[in-house]
Amino acid sequence: MVLAQIKAKLQERGLLKGVTGELPDREIAWMTCDSRNAVRDTLFICKGAAFLPEYLEEAAEKGSMAYISEKPVLVREELPGLIVTDIRKTMALVSALFFSYEPGKVKLTGITGTKGKTTTAWYLKAMLDAWEKSHGRPEPGLISTVENYDGISRRDAVMTTPEAPVIHEAIHNAAGAGLRYMTMEVSSQALKYGRVRELTFQAGIFLNISEDHISPREHADFEDYFSSKLSIFRQTETACVNLDSDHADWILKAAGKAGRVVTFGQDPGADLRCSDIRVSGGRVSFKVDCDRFSEVFVLGMKGSFNIENAMGAIAAAYVYGIPAAVMKEALAKTKVPGRMEHFVSRDKKICGVVDFAHNRLSFEKLFSAVLLEYEKYGKIITVFGCPGGKALNRRRELGIIAGLFSDQVIITCDDPGMECQEDIAGEVRTYVELTGCPVQCISERREAVEQAVRMAAGSSGPALILLLGRGSERFQQIKGQARPYPTDSCLMQGALEAYNRRAVL
Repeated sequence: MVLAQIKAKLQERGLLKGVTGELPDREIAWMTCDSRNAVRDTLFICKGAAFLPEYLEEAAEKGSMAYISEKPVLVREELPGLIVTDIRKTMALVSALFFSYEPGKVKLTGITGTKGKTTTAWYLKAMLDAWEKSHGRPEPGLISTVENYDGISRRDAVMTTPEAPVIHEAIHNAAGAGLRYMTMEVSSQALKYGRVRELTFQAGIFLNISEDHISPREHADFEDYFSSKLSIFRQTETACVNLDSDHADWILKAAGKAGRVVTFGQDPGADLRCSDIRVSGGRVSFKVDCDRFSEVFVLGMKGSFNIENAMGAIAAAYVYGIPAAVMKEALAKTKVPGRMEHFVSRDKKICGVVDFAHNRLSFEKLFSAVLLEYEKYGKIITVFGCPGGKALNRRRELGIIAGLFSDQVIITCDDPGMECQEDIAGEVRTYVELTGCPVQCISERREAVEQAVRMAAGSSGPALILLLGRGSERFQQIKGQARPYPTDSCLMQGALEAYNRRAVL
């Protein structure tokens, strides 16, 4: 592909404002919005409020042939530029063109919602894995908060939904490797800023909605957040809608933009109806009825709230014609890193649960499940933090919920970003204190977990530690840097192993 072809398509879409310099007549070797990834004959995309001319300078030094921007950018090595009206729409379009995106060549499932995207993605991928393996076909792809797999490489995820060039490269690789399916989490930010704009989802799952990500950096209000989520249906062939969600009527109305709607939930009118929910001995089971089967499913991980996530995955698998027996086997085996991970001390006195719960809806559902499934533990110690510069409503909501349902709260570091961690913790603490729950602040996350274990060890009976908010994340965002840090699972496991050694002595 040459720049003239890109120019013609931008003109056709009404995105081109003008051209600076003379466009070279040679093949584009690569495209990116990250100057670190630029090579000779790269088409560089100048995107985002954080863009600096130095990024284009670096890309030019590496041999980039041209750039795309909403305004001309001057660099020492003069580069021709395509000047556009909307850089986000342009980046999605150019990514689709460069990587030769063909809708449906790899069947895409997009999953959105306030809570449960990752678990649902892993459940569905497990079902698709089993189905494809049984036919001797390659493992399906995944774009998730935990990891990305495209048939060529498997990498730790950097963000929930990557930028358009990364997504299209992954789909391109998946198609080349013969993958038939790819499952991806779709964040509200990805929808709002057009990262998935040129994609067609063969199945789009809408799990739930609750107020979250409200801040000057994210969504101005709930209406903006909700409408961004709902926009997934504009590019979806079959919408899978949870009838048990808040605002289900609004969701269903928006889902009408899709070619087909499949509903799921405990609502008697759902296409896939969930009933007979049972929690016993750490085992979560439920029955699903539809026009194809009536079966009892068992989850391989704790947390009755995961039934909602399982139902979303079952609905998408139903759309793809996966047999119920395959679904059942996959759900019974699947565990998700950093989601309801369970660790118990050797003497059974302390149980540690690691979960990614990080917003109001996930906190409400988690504590509800904990009270039901961990009733033998007389004391609950909750360790969590809140991010800096975004989702500001969480500080009040999570502080109050944790305080109401815990016997002790420890506020620690999450992703403070450019904010002072002590300021964030102090704000959260005021809301915990409103509930009357004892609370302390320990900035270092490892120390906070170790303190929680000491407190649990000193309790008169069995104690439960909830370590929430980060799950399997391997980096902390501090002062503009992504700093490597152990996962919450590693922290909990390490603290309990140290306790076990002390108990022996």
